Amino acid sequence: MKKHHHVTDIRFDEDSLILRIDGEEKKFRLREISPLLEKASEEERKTFEISPSGYGIHWPLLDEDISIDGLLGIVHAPEWKRKIA
Repeated sequence: MKKHHHVTDIRFDEDSLILRIDGEEKKFRLREISPLLEKASEEERKTFEISPSGYGIHWPLLDEDISIDGLLGIVHAPEWKRKIA
């Protein structure tokens, strides 16, 4: 299985999600990435799973998923567009 990203050290401060992606610490404002996480309890926030491929993070108590590429602003072209280009 190809590893998309190496994600570690996930934590929160008052209004941000802080994590290490591919060795670099990144900080994202919760209001900009997830209203559910912004309003979540500490227990809901700390109960998460990182996908084995490093593609995303899932919070099962909230049924919330965030892709790492989405956080980083990486946009993927649909398969049919890649074949044309």
